[in-house]
Amino acid sequence: MAYERVTGPLDIRLRNEIASSIVAATVHNSAGSKKRAKPSDFLPTWFKRRKTAQEIWQEVLKANTALGGVIHKPE
Repeated sequence: MAYERVTGPLDIRLRNEIASSIVAATVHNSAGSKKRAKPSDFLPTWFKRRKTAQEIWQEVLKANTALGGVIHKPE
């Protein structure tokens, strides 16, 4: 993570998204639009924040229930 902060993302898909967002912002700004766009306006946000352990557990329980699973509690 620290290396990526210095050199940029290592994943080629993210590099492509960054390059595409720069091109999209340039095209938008050159098309005579009144509102200036930044590349970050066109960059998708994949991860807004980290989920807590409780949130992950609730998702697991929902998936378990949706698939017809049951939870066996030790006696």
